[in-house]
Amino acid sequence: FAQITAEESEDDPPSREEQVDARLCKRVPAGGKNNGAATEETAGDGQRDGEEAEQPDQMPVLSNKPRKKKKKRKTKKTSAAETLEDNELEDIDSLLEKIEDTNGLSQQTQSGIIGDNRPLLYVEHRNLNPENELKRYFGARAVLGDQRPRQRQRQNVRGTWLTTPKDTWPRYSKTGITMQLVDTRRGAQYFAFKHHREYQQVQFKFLDAVESMDPNNIVPLLEALEPYHVDSLLQLSDVCRMQENQEMARDLIEQALYSLECSFHPVFSLTSGTCRLDYRRPENRAFFLALFKHLTFLEKRGCPRTALEFCKLILSLDPENDPLCVLLLIDFLSLRAREYTFLTRMFQEWESHRNLSQLPNFAFSVPLAYFFLSQQEERSELELSQAREKAARLIQLALIMFPSVLMPLLDRCSVQPDARVASHSFFGLNAQISQPPALNQLTSLYVGRTHSLWKDPAVMAWLETNVHEVLATVDARDPLVEEAEHKRKTRYQSAPRNIYRHILLSEMKEAMAALPLEVTSQPVMGFDPLPPLDSIISYTRPERTNHPSNESTLSLFFQSLLPNFNLQGNIRHNREEEAGAGQDLNQGVNRLMAAMQDMLANIQFQEPPRDDNPEGDGDWD
Repeated sequence: FAQITAEESEDDPPSREEQVDARLCKRVPAGGKNNGAATEETAGDGQRDGEEAEQPDQMPVLSNKPRKKKKKRKTKKTSAAETLEDNELEDIDSLLEKIEDTNGLSQQTQSGIIGDNRPLLYVEHRNLNPENELKRYFGARAVLGDQRPRQRQRQNVRGTWLTTPKDTWPRYSKTGITMQLVDTRRGAQYFAFKHHREYQQVQFKFLDAVESMDPNNIVPLLEALEPYHVDSLLQLSDVCRMQENQEMARDLIEQALYSLECSFHPVFSLTSGTCRLDYRRPENRAFFLALFKHLTFLEKRGCPRTALEFCKLILSLDPENDPLCVLLLIDFLSLRAREYTFLTRMFQEWESHRNLSQLPNFAFSVPLAYFFLSQQEERSELELSQAREKAARLIQLALIMFPSVLMPLLDRCSVQPDARVASHSFFGLNAQISQPPALNQLTSLYVGRTHSLWKDPAVMAWLETNVHEVLATVDARDPLVEEAEHKRKTRYQSAPRNIYRHILLSEMKEAMAALPLEVTSQPVMGFDPLPPLDSIISYTRPERTNHPSNESTLSLFFQSLLPNFNLQGNIRHNREEEAGAGQDLNQGVNRLMAAMQDMLANIQFQEPPRDDNPEGDGDWD
């Protein structure tokens, strides 16, 4: 009976009463002398519950006392282990409750104070789990319900940080992807994913399925050959998203991340910020794209803090080149997550060598972050005044440098400008027409993505005040205005390839409409949009062997008219069974004649229109 109860306690989550009993069992043996009293108390409780429940407990006692002692020790050990685990879980719950009691602004302040001693792109494991963020918003019970944390992931062998494996996923086995350490220099470690020969064969079949332009050809690869083929999961995720099956699309992305994380190198770290991946290698691109699409789903799900952590992770993999140009996104996620200190710190540390102020998103988002910091009452008066001064100075510089942002931003916020602003030529239509195409893409992307953050009435009042200050500066013919105009004309002539790649992945209608023809005219695949021109190819796809075709020009003509017509269909299918080329030729001729008869039978001639007035004068007006 004791063994049965021990097994049930391992399978079922303990109730409140069981937790209290476990704590009592742990405390009483510590005294040594109270063991007998504790036994009497438990026996008394058994008598209160009923004599029938007491008899099965006494039978093993009368038959074999040493065994009873062994069982009691085993039960005490298991109960002590369970109590220790419950105490750890309660500590975690208490920490989460403390976090829930504080508001978002105080969280942001504390994280900024603690994070100053850490690297800028330091990633925390707990911030990669969206459940932790949802617990802060809605509470642990609303997110997990009656499900205990130790009850989850029971059937999954391996735990991961990026995603939470689900029992509905296929059973994971070695997929043929590994990670190797390529180089170590300047304090950074450079890694690369590697495809084994079996995985390469699946990759070749996947490329054949993509060229067929039929997503149904990708499904057999996942079902029969490799259920965790990463590129197939990415491509099918886009198909599900286009069909508005968001849940399945998100699940496929999580499976891809799970497969890639299981193949990490033992030295590869997500949190150090010193592990690098080269996007020029095709094997590494799937990890970048899966992370980007995952953070997009997280942001739409209402988890901006978790999405910001994934954005920092992507940027840490290649901060110099930034292949997906997440710098155009990280400011928006910081404002959504109320991580204002992180955004201002990034601007201060990276402005000198990255010129972040030349990007419209940083030029406008950083002063907006300073404005939100100036509204925090828990800060000192000196800090509030400094934040107000920096916010006013930076927003005026942004309006002078990028005047074409104001009118579209006000239009998206459904705000009508006053007469002075509407009639002034500096913010007029000429500012939008005269800007280069590359700058138009950046401003359209920023307005379409962050306009919701500017709808606050306090933000609009602050913006209106600074707009009038800028107009006064323009009317005074400040040389700063002319210098900014010169910068706009000389710079932003053409956008780099990573900005185009970011716009395609973001799917902002305003920005995609401004893409050049050289980008929109070529096919874009979801598993590898706009691959780098200087790619590092580790293995090549073998050339496809084309069988000699006997199709003539006439047969190709019929094939263009009738998609089901295939002259070589039966010839290739029965090539091993048929003997002699004459029979193949006869069958091909017969198929061609049948196709001609079918086409002639379906042709309908339309009679020319009759003239109801044949005796007309024939004059044309």
